[in-house]
Amino acid sequence: MEMLDAWGDQVSHGWITGDEELGRHTRLRHDLRERGERSVLGVPCTTTMRDLEAPLPAYSGRGRRPKSPWQSVTQWRQGLDAEAWMSLTVRDGEKGPVEIEMVKGRVQTRIERKRPGPEEWLVVTRRPLADDRTLEPQASPDATDQDARYRYHSYLTPTWVSEMELEEPSLAELARVIKAGACSEARCKRGKGEVGMDAYQVRTWQGWHHHMALSLMAVWFLIGETHRGQQLTPALTLPHVRYGLSLLLLEVFYTPGVDDICRRVQRQLQRNELARFSHHRTRKCIPPRKLRREIQ
Repeated sequence: MEMLDAWGDQVSHGWITGDEELGRHTRLRHDLRERGERSVLGVPCTTTMRDLEAPLPAYSGRGRRPKSPWQSVTQWRQGLDAEAWMSLTVRDGEKGPVEIEMVKGRVQTRIERKRPGPEEWLVVTRRPLADDRTLEPQASPDATDQDARYRYHSYLTPTWVSEMELEEPSLAELARVIKAGACSEARCKRGKGEVGMDAYQVRTWQGWHHHMALSLMAVWFLIGETHRGQQLTPALTLPHVRYGLSLLLLEVFYTPGVDDICRRVQRQLQRNELARFSHHRTRKCIPPRKLRREIQ
């Protein structure tokens, strides 16, 4: 929150995303609302909520009028009709369009000491278990729910910020924000594995920010070079680009030469291309266009 207060006005943004480790804290969601920030935060599937759009129980004529019962997100999801789910195409993938099914409802959650909280929009997404493509952020065991066919993720987004009622967000907009959050997490994961984003020893926040900025710039450069090398066959991958750069940077100790570096990378590319071609030939299917090659 301190970083948001210090740099929020200088960095243009529309949404704040986060996983269930952030969304499970009601105080954080409250602070974001008070600052006028729109957010989509993951929540555990065991979160207690009350459906504000469900029909109210019958009134007996005595006492207070009954309200919808408290239930977990999993119980609410299990009571939905099949027609409530809407299918959306998020983006185009290598294996075809990436689709996701979503449902949204106006709910009320509990805050500290089991007190009724503000109204929020609950968003639940589901994807087939066989679909392992990255779309939602990596979640902890209590944040995901699954049955025999689907894997589910739950999110909360506010209905108002700074005493101002918000327009109801569309499912397409929420899907875009969820996908953007997942892509940001994937970049950080790639940075840790490829450029040592998590390998730092600093004493001040300024040094930490410098390390993060340089790491993200390195990831951006590697991804750009990878995309440039994927226009031809065999296609370059990010580890290949990193391998070639590491050889180039070692010229201080010995001089392999650009031709030698190209030959080494080419041998790796040719080996990977032969393996991919053999895989598609074994499965008796046509390889993708960028992998087709006259290999004898």
